[in-house]
Amino acid sequence: MTHPSEEPPAGPSTPVDPGPVSSSAPSATPSPGPASGPAAPASGDPLRGSLTSGVWAAIVAFGIVLVLLVVFIAQNTEPVLVRFLGFEGETPLAVALLIAVAAGLLLTALAGTLRLWQVRRRVRRETKRGRR
Repeated sequence: MTHPSEEPPAGPSTPVDPGPVSSSAPSATPSPGPASGPAAPASGDPLRGSLTSGVWAAIVAFGIVLVLLVVFIAQNTEPVLVRFLGFEGETPLAVALLIAVAAGLLLTALAGTLRLWQVRRRVRRETKRGRR
């Protein structure tokens, strides 16, 4: 943090934030373009989340889940008998549970996809009715 006496005086060379600007009035200060460098965060918070920080957090979370998954598999190696739709076989407990989880995820994704298609179709239908 700087001491108030160390701050440069506000003058014509120092940009001043005009505050909220209405969209109908032209801005007194030119907006920074793509060639003028990165834009300041909208909230003014330099620690605001970005795409890179989101990807980093996802990678860390994925790594933690992966380590927990490896521990789970290593601790659940005893074979179990699995019967499904007339099929029967022996497999490690961890593999059987992971297959069940994957099947549940796929069924959930399928149900969600069908619901999204249904909603989109309804929105398109309502939009067409509104145009007439």
